[in-house]
Amino acid sequence: MSSAIERVTGLSWKDQGLALLVSFGHAGTHWIIMTFYLILPFVRTDLGLTYTEAAFLVSVVHISSTSANFGSGLVVDVTGRKVIFLIISLIIGGCAFTIFSFGPGYPVMVALVVLIGASSNLWHPAAIAYLSHRYPAKKGYALSLHVTGASVADSLAPLLAGSLISWIAWQGAVLFGALPAFIGAGLIALILLRGDTKAVTGRQTMGFRQYLEGIRQLVTKRAVIALCVMSGFRNMTINGLYLFLPLYLADVLEFSPLLMGATMTALQLGAVIGTPIAGVASDRMSRRAIMIVVLTISTTALVAMIFVESNVLFVTAVAAVGFLLFSIRPVIQSWMMDLTPPGVGASAMSLLFGTQSAFSATAPIIGGIIADNWGLHPVFFMLAGTILIANLLVFALPRRDARRV
Repeated sequence: MSSAIERVTGLSWKDQGLALLVSFGHAGTHWIIMTFYLILPFVRTDLGLTYTEAAFLVSVVHISSTSANFGSGLVVDVTGRKVIFLIISLIIGGCAFTIFSFGPGYPVMVALVVLIGASSNLWHPAAIAYLSHRYPAKKGYALSLHVTGASVADSLAPLLAGSLISWIAWQGAVLFGALPAFIGAGLIALILLRGDTKAVTGRQTMGFRQYLEGIRQLVTKRAVIALCVMSGFRNMTINGLYLFLPLYLADVLEFSPLLMGATMTALQLGAVIGTPIAGVASDRMSRRAIMIVVLTISTTALVAMIFVESNVLFVTAVAAVGFLLFSIRPVIQSWMMDLTPPGVGASAMSLLFGTQSAFSATAPIIGGIIADNWGLHPVFFMLAGTILIANLLVFALPRRDARRV
């Protein structure tokens, strides 16, 4: 089995160790976010919030993510340090979520989700630049492992949080949700921090003038901008599902916390399998072709989810959307790195994730207004529209991949 995996991926188990460790840290950041999404209906009930007020908390996460993205990419590229920012990201997120568990009131919660959002996307530029440099010829697969860590957390966190809410309320679920971040920070500090500069970067840190020239080359590429905007609409759909699916399950379908967690797990579980497959395929096939096929089918599945009446078929459609929509994350990220000039990989990820966060910040507010005025069901029509736009934008991307190894 192991030899078959090594033959398919082109990497030995030993060579994959560092990628798996970074993947575990990535899981810590997503464990916090997915726990946050699942507890939000219960926080809304406890604090007496409207849908718009609850959605505003999610918008704040994405707004702060956007701000953190652009600054973190610059610092990582100019200093050449990556691992230290991975550790800082996990510690900030874990501490903020721990304080959130005490239910300090809406204004303080807003401040805490600012830190949670910033820490979450402080992670991505450093991690993706690290993996792309460490595995230049296998970046699609390495980034798929990184995304798989997130997918595992996205799958397990809602199920565990749903179980804990039934047992020790949402506050206890939050405390458990912060633990993986602290564990990941400790492991990364022990194993990777010593070689942060020399072993990881393998070069002198770049000058600020060189950095600005690399950024100029990056933002003047039409393909880069098109890829960012396409990914932004895709993320509007994803984060809309993260927010409004638990609310729909709790308030309309009246699922128990455990069933809510199981449904959110179904949304993510397929990505655990699909992500490595997509990553390996993107190293061997056209990334554009993969994107077109997957986004077309996921659009169809999301539309089907709107119209099914059976709870079983609804959950099945949710699982299909998740399998397709989440598995292409490494394809987008590795494609972005292919288009990026040398030396500004972290900033390229900042641009990508910053655009995603900016687009995602609008979906909760728009959806919250729709839900407060017309109910939760029409929100899913909006989400079907955003993924359809993402699908159409793929056709604006170049037909041939400009791969840089």
